[in-house]
Amino acid sequence: MDESVRRAVRRAFDQAAAGYEQSACLQKEVGKRLDEHLDGVKLSPQRILDAGCGTGLALPLLRARFPEAELIALDLAEAMLKQVLAGHGGPTGWRGWLSRLMPPFPGLTAVCADIERMPLAPASLDLVWSNLALQWVEIEPTFREVQRVLRPGGLFLFATFGPDTLRELREASMEIDGHAHVNPFIDMHDIGDTLMHAGLAEPVMEMERLTLTYDRLEDLLRDLRGIGAHTVLENGRRGLMGKDAWRRLQDNYERFRRDGRLPATYEVVYGHAWGAERKQDDGRQVIRWKDR
Repeated sequence: MDESVRRAVRRAFDQAAAGYEQSACLQKEVGKRLDEHLDGVKLSPQRILDAGCGTGLALPLLRARFPEAELIALDLAEAMLKQVLAGHGGPTGWRGWLSRLMPPFPGLTAVCADIERMPLAPASLDLVWSNLALQWVEIEPTFREVQRVLRPGGLFLFATFGPDTLRELREASMEIDGHAHVNPFIDMHDIGDTLMHAGLAEPVMEMERLTLTYDRLEDLLRDLRGIGAHTVLENGRRGLMGKDAWRRLQDNYERFRRDGRLPATYEVVYGHAWGAERKQDDGRQVIRWKDR
């Protein structure tokens, strides 16, 4: 990710942290559905990473399912991690810094870092969970990082957004100045291919569409700002802020109104893959033999 983009994303989520959960109804629902993907999976992880944890909405789910596991909450925005520690307990002050220097820390550890460059040891995690965070990173280096930190046989489970996300907003804004004003999202099949290229094994992908409805367009945009996603507007463009452009956007969006409500479509992509055995520098595969 370009450094200027990284700073903009961090700043947006730092600013949104205090009120994030009031607008994060979609994140909460998708998190519950992602948790259901673990039903029937035989996994007893000792160490779990919530990659792009936000305010820690997934931590109670992971704690309930794996009560003995150590949890690591990682996010780019420090203000989000302060909400994590305030809401779920954990070391603060010098103990918090010490926990980062002396892993593993029992219970919950908060780490402020980029998912693309995680300060975690190779093959140190049994489960990497990521709920609606991957759309903010470059997925190829991120998936390589996941493969690096995941133990062979460990699970990578995630949800992200597909190309049909916010299609109404994209279409309504395209007619104003020819710009979509919505970040592009990666197709499910391309995500699956990238998982394999990164060295992860047996990827499985699926998709569903969820629709939120609003009384007014302002309410949708307020929710996007509330979760720090106002950077979804292409390159921070401000053309939509003029009165004429705003009126035209509202008029364009009104064409989507059904049963008195304005829809906002989200294409939610779920995926999982497994940590694979590492290759030697010369390309040889390492195979572990077990006595029967």
